[in-house]
Amino acid sequence: MEAPQPPAQPMLWSGWGDPVRASELPAPVRRLLADLLGVRAPESPAVTLDEVRPPAPALPASVLDALSSAVGGGHVRLDDEARIRHTRGKSTPDLLRMRAGDVSDAPDAVVLPGSHAEVAEVLRVCAEHRVAVVPFGGGTSVVGGLAAAREGFAGVVALDLARLDRLVSLDAESMVAELEPGLRAPRAERLLAEHGFTLGHFPQSFEYATLGGFAAARSSGQASAGYGRFDDMVVGLTVATPRGTLDLGRAPKSAAGPDLRQVILGSEGAFGVITSLRLRVRPLPEVRVYEGWRFATFPAGVATLRRVAQEGPAPTVLRLSDETETMVGLARPEELGTLASEPGCLVIAGYEGTAGDVAYRRECTGATLSEMGGVPLGPEPGEKWAHGRYSAPYLRDSLLAAGATVETLETACFWSGLPRLYEAVRRALTASLGSPLVMCHVSHVYATGASLYFTVVTAQSDDPVGQWEAAKRAANDAIGSAGGTISHHHGVGRDHLGAYAPEIGELGVAVLRGVKERLDPDGILNPGVLIPES
Repeated sequence: MEAPQPPAQPMLWSGWGDPVRASELPAPVRRLLADLLGVRAPESPAVTLDEVRPPAPALPASVLDALSSAVGGGHVRLDDEARIRHTRGKSTPDLLRMRAGDVSDAPDAVVLPGSHAEVAEVLRVCAEHRVAVVPFGGGTSVVGGLAAAREGFAGVVALDLARLDRLVSLDAESMVAELEPGLRAPRAERLLAEHGFTLGHFPQSFEYATLGGFAAARSSGQASAGYGRFDDMVVGLTVATPRGTLDLGRAPKSAAGPDLRQVILGSEGAFGVITSLRLRVRPLPEVRVYEGWRFATFPAGVATLRRVAQEGPAPTVLRLSDETETMVGLARPEELGTLASEPGCLVIAGYEGTAGDVAYRRECTGATLSEMGGVPLGPEPGEKWAHGRYSAPYLRDSLLAAGATVETLETACFWSGLPRLYEAVRRALTASLGSPLVMCHVSHVYATGASLYFTVVTAQSDDPVGQWEAAKRAANDAIGSAGGTISHHHGVGRDHLGAYAPEIGELGVAVLRGVKERLDPDGILNPGVLIPES
């Protein structure tokens, strides 16, 4: 399966992705939502872009002049549309507020640097004038990672890295590529493919997310079983901070003290701005094969995935939908509403590589799946999943427009705790929302554990933002009590701060604050994100 081309249109300002792909739910699906969940169409339609007016920019002329000197006057944007398009991310609460016309979090300016030196100068200017800086890649955060705390600052700028979009160099012998952080994933794949390589990183946000965002949020792609997480791919980083430049990564591995690359990976723009990435690449696969298997129950499927992950050889893609997700058909979002004809749980297994390697891993994995009670379904389910793997966020927009609240959350833990975590989150969501539709799949597997990815659908209340925030708090509490991590790959942002602090403990929080104070003493970088409050 070839990587899709980047969409021709900018991201939908109040939803996900390419506006050309926005569509209404089919009538049968709307009737099903009404019958099962009591979903009713909203009383008022979403506002249009022309109807939205952000607050007047608050930055003094002297600051704007200094920013223009840093990056060039044509690269400081103050127009309403640019500011609206850089407001918040793409969580369901973000989108609900945008659809209601609430852009109170809009930045005062959008600044587009074209080099490391320009990024460093922007940070100097903003530190001098106490202006908050929100690094902005694809705008795909789903944890409140793009809404800066304004209190105590003269204003907020969105630092859009779109001009930093080059493949700088390629060391084919070492299989290491240097790329800039503003590259969107499809363009990065296309540039690497010209030289016979791939990153193999294909998260659901692939169409719009950037490489810098992948690193800053510690992303994990759908093919992580074969290619690894994005942080596994990072061998070097250049980072601009208000205190100077960090240039990290001289070798694949080192015993020269703690690995400072790990301080930046997952830091969500709170410690510095990534301006260059040196990434491990892999040869383009000769063969791609995706297929489906059915297991009678979710526990049986989990036990099988654990065995495959621990004994190997691992497929490139390995994921398991629970009974509800399989029945509804969320693994094939373009066919939502076509209920599964047989009960059970769907496993998607995918293999990429040379013909011989794919054949070997497929044979070994297939033998294990069969031995554990799996029923082969052939290539059709796998190919349908691969074809629709980036469609779910578009489906969320359609559901929101129809009057449903739909959101996702994810976590991870060790294999022994996975059943308890699964049940705890489901109970918490049901207790908070009444009778929601709660679906789940195992999205990433490791020898020691796995992640769980939940999708929740319910009828919108009169206060859908408050409705979801209450459910999210309940789910966060359940995750912590059951021993899971608050995030496997979405990050911390603002939404997870309350749950992140107890996960790392008081001393861990103090360490984060110490790093923040050293690299960003004025606290201008993405304030309110990642660092728990005192």
